[in-house]
Amino acid sequence: MVQKALVCYNAEQMRKVEIYSTDSCHFCHMTKEFFSANNVPFTDYNVGTDTAKRKEMVEKSGQMGVPVIVVDDKDIVVGFDKNTLVKLLDIPA
Repeated sequence: MVQKALVCYNAEQMRKVEIYSTDSCHFCHMTKEFFSANNVPFTDYNVGTDTAKRKEMVEKSGQMGVPVIVVDDKDIVVGFDKNTLVKLLDIPA
């Protein structure tokens, strides 16, 4: 029998992860797929339809572009920066 090791997100170090995204954003989809592949729970705000969340995103990041990722209400990542997300979320490389 062959067992395959699964690399999973460390639940003991779970972070609060929020993503501000739009339906048509390719990098938003890539970011959410990355989170799902690494078992990182996240809250997704669609700023294409939610004007209050769009305003909140701009106030937090100073950016209109998406995705904007906020980790633990303090670290802000603009765009899909895999290396930065791996470090912030303690995901094994």
